[in-house]
Amino acid sequence: MGKGLDIRKNDMVRVMAGKDRGKEGRVLSVEPARRRLYVEHANIIKRHTRPNPSKQIRGGILDKEGPIHISNVALICTECGPTRVQHREKAEGKKVRVCAKCGQVLDS
Repeated sequence: MGKGLDIRKNDMVRVMAGKDRGKEGRVLSVEPARRRLYVEHANIIKRHTRPNPSKQIRGGILDKEGPIHISNVALICTECGPTRVQHREKAEGKKVRVCAKCGQVLDS
């Protein structure tokens, strides 16, 4: 698993498979070793939490985002919607992510 992931934190993605298919959201965090990511308002799970006054945690049953496998989401291009990602090299020798449909550079 030496290959890095094409999706990074703060990217906009669409869930393509599973119970939340069709939902769009921002990537909150990425776990490259497990090939999973957390998407805002997708795969909501219930977490039973103990109260911890020192950390201002009230406790009870909390809703939070669960992990989604990277194969079940697609990166959203601002021009053409959900797309695959290609990699190209810029003139300065820097690699950038590029939309496979329209060729727009996805890295800001």
